[in-house]
Order: sequence, then structure tokens, then C-alpha cells
Amino acid sequence: MTSIEIGRPVAWRVKAIAPDGAFAGYASVFGRTDSEGDRVVPGAFRASLARWRDAGRLPPFLWQHDMAQPIGRFDRVIEDETGLRVEGRLALETARGREALSLLRLGALDGLSIGYSTVGAAIAADGARLLQAIELHEISLVTLPANDAARVSWVKAAPGEAGLTTAIIANLRRAADAFSLRKDHE
Repeated sequence: MTSIEIGRPVAWRVKAIAPDGAFAGYASVFGRTDSEGDRVVPGAFRASLARWRDAGRLPPFLWQHDMAQPIGRFDRVIEDETGLRVEGRLALETARGREALSLLRLGALDGLSIGYSTVGAAIAADGARLLQAIELHEISLVTLPANDAARVSWVKAAPGEAGLTTAIIANLRRAADAFSLRKDHE
């Protein structure tokens, strides 16, 4: 399979999409202040993930934070040096799972977001709220994540699928737009 790397806040790899809907990405990225003024610090998920593990479960995977709309499941949710890494698969037997796959394929939707309660926090010198301990309730595929770096990093694909070209073009356009916005602010 071919993959294309496009510079984003976290590396973005596009692969043509396979029938199983497997994906991976970061639901939260450490050290980045989000649109709400929050910044997650390393270790913030440790206790919550241990509780999920002890219960023999993983957080639900939802559509746009709607508890009535699960769209798949996670195979793995871990905290690594970058943030909260997730790996899972979309439920392609459901209409919403197929819709999510189609939007991912187009590059029209790739945001990930966490539903959580704050357990421990502090205020940074720059005024951001440092989230030191988080109780993770769910993870969602969303249109606009609060943490712009929280994205689906890759989706598996079958070679030659027509959606690959469309996704590549959409992501190249977004990368070019992001680059030109950065240039305008320098």
C-alpha cells in the first residue's frame, strides 16, 4: 500500500480505505492549548485508562459526542509521548459508520475529541488551564475538534480506490491553506 505524508500539527498519512474501516490517530495531543484554553499534560490519562483497563473495556467511540450514536469501537487506547493515541474501526454495518468512512475518505472530516471530566488542573503562566488528571468518558469523531492537532492520522485502504485521489487532493488543499494562514501571521 502507498502512503502519503502531509505536514499537519500531527503527521497525516492517507492510505486508500479498506472495507474494514480501521483507523488510528490522536484524540488529544499534549502541550497544545485548545480553543477552550485547556492544555493536557503527559500523564493526565494514566489513572482513567487504568480504570478502563481494570473494567475490561475501552471508552466508547461516538459520532459528534452523541451518546446515542456509537460509530465503531477502539482496539487500543494508550497514552504515549505525543498524546492519547487511539486505534479502532468504524462500524460499517451502520449508516453512520458508512457516512463517517465516506467523509474520512473525502478528507471532509478527520477531527477527534474527548468527552471528559477534570480531576486535577492548574493554571499555567500564560493563563492556560493545565489538565493534569482527566476522567475519560468517551472519544468522538468530530467536525471541529477543540484541540486542532487531535485528528485521525490514517485510515486503511485498498489500492486503487477512487476515494484516495479525492482525499489526497482535499488534504493537500488543507495543508496549503494552513501554510498560507501561517505565512499571513508571520
